[in-house]
Amino acid sequence: MTPEPEPHPETALARSWLAEDGLTQDADGVWWYAEPDAPPEAMSADDIAQTYGFLVFDDERIGPADRVRVALGLMDLVGSHVLVHRPIHTAHLGPAGPLPAEVLWDGYRRRLEAEPEPEAVIASLWLDWFEHGLTSGTAFTEVLGRDAGRIRTGAPAGFLRRTRRVLECSGPAPWAVKEPAYRAAAAVPELHPAVFRALRDSYHDLFGQLEPPSALALLDTLDLPPDTEHLAALRTVLRAGHANHYRSPDAWRQAAGPRPG
Repeated sequence: MTPEPEPHPETALARSWLAEDGLTQDADGVWWYAEPDAPPEAMSADDIAQTYGFLVFDDERIGPADRVRVALGLMDLVGSHVLVHRPIHTAHLGPAGPLPAEVLWDGYRRRLEAEPEPEAVIASLWLDWFEHGLTSGTAFTEVLGRDAGRIRTGAPAGFLRRTRRVLECSGPAPWAVKEPAYRAAAAVPELHPAVFRALRDSYHDLFGQLEPPSALALLDTLDLPPDTEHLAALRTVLRAGHANHYRSPDAWRQAAGPRPG
């Protein structure tokens, strides 16, 4: 049987990198670690993340660009695990950083446009890049902001997929950086639910950022069902000038009203 092609070139590179250390995956998706003269030992995704996540950026056998490629491939193979995606951001801010930008961000953009949902990449953006003040603006610009002018009805499906995914995890990104992309997306009806979720999470995220007047003006352009959950409450708190749930938690509770039951 012909093996399935790897989803990205970095996936194959990461697989080869693991194999050099004796770690291979069988046809059923089970990972096995084999040492000479010892029986193979099954390894879980957690085992791989805990053992290999940070080792990538300490591997002096490969150059900086290939370290990034292997790290991207590990996200493909292992999935969303903090010990796989966090080392990328840590290495970028560390003594060996910044990481090679073209390799790094091209890898993120391609995964954001592809199927299936790249859970590890989304977690990496949201929890590492967007929530950190030193990297938030640059990361948003690289994965979507510089392409805001391309956000329009009829754009390629992969690009609109990337737009939706970035919007929905962009709550912590700086408002001035992300607002042009939000405005462009608000002109595309199929992206209206994503823009709503982006505005809602910009308000609710602990590190969320928005400007209430601009956010309210955007919200009012969206064609959403009137009974959309949290729509009325979000409009109320923005109209009152509140920018973040955690700075005035009572405002949301009052706007949302009593819980059913």
